[in-house]
Amino acid sequence: MSGRWALSARTDDAAATRAFAAALAQVVRAGDLVLLVGGLGAGKTVFAQGFGAALGVEGPVTSPTFTLVRQYRCPAAGDVELFVHADLYRLDHLREVGDLALPELLAEGAVALVEWGDAGAPVLGASALEVVIAPGGPEGPDTRTITVSGRGPRWAGRLGQVAAALEGFGPFEPEYTAT
Repeated sequence: MSGRWALSARTDDAAATRAFAAALAQVVRAGDLVLLVGGLGAGKTVFAQGFGAALGVEGPVTSPTFTLVRQYRCPAAGDVELFVHADLYRLDHLREVGDLALPELLAEGAVALVEWGDAGAPVLGASALEVVIAPGGPEGPDTRTITVSGRGPRWAGRLGQVAAALEGFGPFEPEYTAT
């Protein structure tokens, strides 16, 4: 199926957001790009911590807000040897995204998770898994609605895989958009 698909789920606290990210990390492959979208305090770095831990990153995964990019070795993640965690918040121009060399790292087999990824999406390629984190709601301030959507050829046929990995957070009613 071509186009874009999306699934949404809720998490109740930071631990559940980390668990959701860890489950999602099980479906990434070398060369995959994950774009994190959400406002300040939405839980993007918490998500990155769960994602990195599931890839076998040893030690803390910290926000790359000031360094822009952090790289972590993934000794236990199958074909993924490098986890790249980037943050585009402090960048002023799209051309600066290119200076981070993310497409080159992906071509070498890294998995990149990019906070504020919607800002760099136009220059990061046609295929990405977008994760939108929206905090709060009637359940309380620690609740998060997380919407995962796949676009482009790398993600076109992986909806079933993603839904199966996130089964404990469903049930889901996938949405499809033609492109």
